[in-house]
Amino acid sequence: MADPGRFSLGEVLESFRNCLTGNDELLLEHYLNGWKGLVKFMNSLGSAFSFISKDAVTKIQILENYKNGENDQEYRTIQSMVAYEVDQNLVDVMKRGEHWDSGCRTLLRLHRALRWLQLFLEKLRVASDDSKTSVLCAEAYNDSLANYHPWIVRKAATVAFYMLPSRAGFCEIMNMGTTEKVVAALGEAGPLISKAYDITQDLYSQHGLLDLP
Repeated sequence: MADPGRFSLGEVLESFRNCLTGNDELLLEHYLNGWKGLVKFMNSLGSAFSFISKDAVTKIQILENYKNGENDQEYRTIQSMVAYEVDQNLVDVMKRGEHWDSGCRTLLRLHRALRWLQLFLEKLRVASDDSKTSVLCAEAYNDSLANYHPWIVRKAATVAFYMLPSRAGFCEIMNMGTTEKVVAALGEAGPLISKAYDITQDLYSQHGLLDLP
């Protein structure tokens, strides 16, 4: 029996594959399952990603509470969630307002972090075996999530990245077999995660939600 706490790139791949419907809607359940897998990935790296993984767990729980709550049908897809919360004025544009933990604001935090992981995993896929993973991770972070973090968090993250394993070590963590199989799986997972990100980015842009405090 598979260890439920052990990261599997295959499970993340399957979750993001199931997340996308034929109409390019994003099923919230599978999106969150994909994120649970990514949390396992971050946790397997020790303290380097703990400042993100802990926050992600909190955000996942908030969204699952909405998905399993009395208005569950409104939270079936990310699109239906945004439409419902915007229509019902449940999205605060003011920091720590009445609806500071709305589904839209909560998911935006995961969305921003997803871009970082997407960029990092792609860099791992195309990198050579002797590439410094700390540099790859820092580059991905600086091109994405760092834009939303204060200086002290950015500094702590950069220091933590130096503790990351080698590229070969990452391939072992993926639990997909040989390096070639890992690279192939990343080649499949990357476009799926990227599509989920792009669809969400466009949706939030259309509703003016990309800069929620």
